Amino acid sequence: MPPRIYLDNNATTRPFPEVVEAMSRCFIDCYGNPGSRHAEGRAARKPLEEARESIAGILDAEPKEVIFTSGGTEATNLAIFGCSQGEPGVIALTAGEHPATMESAHHLARHGWKLHTLAVDADGRLIAEQYDDLFGEPGASATGALQQPARSGAPTTPVADAPGSPLKLVTVILAHNETGVIQDLRPLAEKCNEHGVWFHVDAVQAVGKIPVSFRELGATSLALGAHKFHGPRGVGALLLRKDANLAPVIFGGHQEAGRRPGTEPVALAVGMAKALELWHADRDRRIRSISELRDRLERQLLERCAPAVVNGSHEHRLPNTLNIAFPGVDADALLVALDLEGIACSLGSTCASGSAEPAPVLVAMGRGPEVYKSSVRLSLGIENTAAEIDEAAERIAGVVRRLRR
Repeated sequence: MPPRIYLDNNATTRPFPEVVEAMSRCFIDCYGNPGSRHAEGRAARKPLEEARESIAGILDAEPKEVIFTSGGTEATNLAIFGCSQGEPGVIALTAGEHPATMESAHHLARHGWKLHTLAVDADGRLIAEQYDDLFGEPGASATGALQQPARSGAPTTPVADAPGSPLKLVTVILAHNETGVIQDLRPLAEKCNEHGVWFHVDAVQAVGKIPVSFRELGATSLALGAHKFHGPRGVGALLLRKDANLAPVIFGGHQEAGRRPGTEPVALAVGMAKALELWHADRDRRIRSISELRDRLERQLLERCAPAVVNGSHEHRLPNTLNIAFPGVDADALLVALDLEGIACSLGSTCASGSAEPAPVLVAMGRGPEVYKSSVRLSLGIENTAAEIDEAAERIAGVVRRLRR
C-alpha cells in the first residue's frame, strides 16, 4: 500500500503539535468556568482574553470585536440572521458562496427576502461595473434584477425589482473554498458603507493562508474557522465591527457580550490563537513554499494529463489551491480512484458533498459540462513536500489516463 498523500487542506488541516500542547495545558490548568467570579474562573478567563487579543491583533481588529463561535459556519449564520431582523429586504451574494451562506440566504428567501446574484467573470472574480446598478445609483442601467429564491446550487430566476425591497445585506466569500479565487472586496465595501448596507465577508478559507485585515476590508462582519489553519475543529470567530448592532439568534447567557451565549470553550480558543500565531510568525515562508508546490503540481498535471483546464484566476488565487478539470473523466469516479491510489482530495466544498448538482461557482464562471463534471480540488498544506507532490502528480496522471481509455 503506497503512503497516503493529503491534498485536501481546504476541507480541514491537521492540528499542529504546538496547538495540541497549548490546548492540553489549558484543559488541565484552566478548567474553571471563565464566567465564574472565583480564582478558578479568573484563571480560565485570562487565557481566553489573551487568545481574543492575539487573534484581534493579527487580523487588525479590536479585542471586543472578536466573538468566539463553534466555527465558520456558525459565525456566518450568526451574522446573516443577526442582521436580518425586521422587515425583509434584499440579500446580494455570488452564485458560488459556501453552503453556510447559501442555505442561510435561501432560508430567509422562504420568509420574504429576495436574493440578488452578483456576477463574476470567467476567472471567478466579481465584476465591479455591476455595483452602481446594485445600489441603484444615478446613471445605472436597468439590467440588474433581483432574484427569486432557488434550491442551493440551482440557477436563480430574475424578477422585477419590487418597490419597498431595499438592499440590506451583501455577503461575499473572500477566498473561494473550491477555486481559491481571491476577491478585491474594497470597492464593494465602500459602496456598502456609503449606503448603510451590512457587508459580511466569509474569510474562512483566507485567514491563516493569506494576510487579512478586518479594518482594511471595510467589512461589517467577518467569519473564520480554526481548523482551516492547523487549529482545532469546533471553534471559530465572528469579527463584528464595534459600531454594528447584531441581534442574538440563540439565547441563554451573557457570554460574548450577549451575542453568543454559552460557556466559552477556553482551550479551543487558545488552540485557535496558537495556530494563528504560528502562521503569522511564518507567513511569508509558508505562502512562498506552498505556492511553489502548487505551481509544481499544476505544471506536471497540465503536461501529463492534457487536455486539462485550471479553473479560476491564476494571479488572484490562494497559494495552496488548485481546481483542475480533466475533460473526458468523471470527477466522482476520479475521486474514488484517487482515494484508492492514496490521494486525498475532493470535488469542492465538503459541506456540499453528496450534491448531484454542478458546482455553482463553475457554472457562474461559464464552465461547460465537460469541465464542471470533471473538476477536482487539490489543496496543499505546509506539511506537503516536493517529493510528495511529484509522486501525487504521477499517481493522478496514471489514474486519469486509465479512466480515459
